[in-house]
Amino acid sequence: MASTQVNPTRMELTKQKKKLATATRGHKLLKDKRDELMRQFLDMVRENLALRKKVEAGIASANANFVIAKAGMPRQVLNVAFMAPKQEVSIEASTRNVMSVDIPVYTVKTRTSDSNDIYSYGFADTSSDLDGAVKSLADILPDMLLLAEREKACQLMASEIEKTRRRVNALEHVLIPEAQANIKYITMKLDENERSSQVRLMKVKDQMLEEKHHYKEKMAQRAEQ
Repeated sequence: MASTQVNPTRMELTKQKKKLATATRGHKLLKDKRDELMRQFLDMVRENLALRKKVEAGIASANANFVIAKAGMPRQVLNVAFMAPKQEVSIEASTRNVMSVDIPVYTVKTRTSDSNDIYSYGFADTSSDLDGAVKSLADILPDMLLLAEREKACQLMASEIEKTRRRVNALEHVLIPEAQANIKYITMKLDENERSSQVRLMKVKDQMLEEKHHYKEKMAQRAEQ
C-alpha cells in the first residue's frame, strides 16, 4: 500500500524510481553475498567437524599416555619433570577478510626451532609413555589453534549470514514493495490529474468556441440592422 506521506509529483516519482532501482540492485547483491556466505559457511563447518574429531582423538591419545606414564612413575619424579619447561610458545593473532567478515588467523611461534625442546626433562628417569604424551600434545597444538580459528570463523559467519538475511528480507518484503506501491500511486494520481486537466481544457475550448459563435451571431445581427 502506498505511503500517505508521498506527494504525487513528477519529482517524487523520479525519486521513488531511483529508490526502487537502488533497492533492487542492493537486493541482488545482498542475496548473492548471502548465498556465497552460506556456501563458504557449510564448507567451513565440514572442515571444522573433521578437525574437531582429529583434535579430540589426539587429546584422548595424549591423556591415555599421561595416565599410563603416571601409573608407572612416582608422582615426585613426574612433578620434577615438568618443573622447568625448555620451550616457549607464543601466538600471534591477525585477521583475513572473507565476504566483509574479519576471520581470525592464529600463528604459532616457538622460542627455539629445535623440536626436542618440547621435552623439559631427561630421559633417564622418565618413561616412553610420558614422551609419547608430550609429543602428542605438541603435535595437536597447531590443530587445536586451527580448530579455535575455524569455530570462531563459523560463529562470525553465522552472525553475518543472519544480518544479511534480515537485510534481504527487509528489501524484498518492505522497501521494494513500498517503492512499487508508491510509484503506482503517484502514476495513477498524475494520470488522473492529466485527464482532469484535459477535460478542463476541452471545456474551456468549448466555451471559447461557443462564445466566439455567439459573438459572430451578434455581429451579424447588428450588421443587418
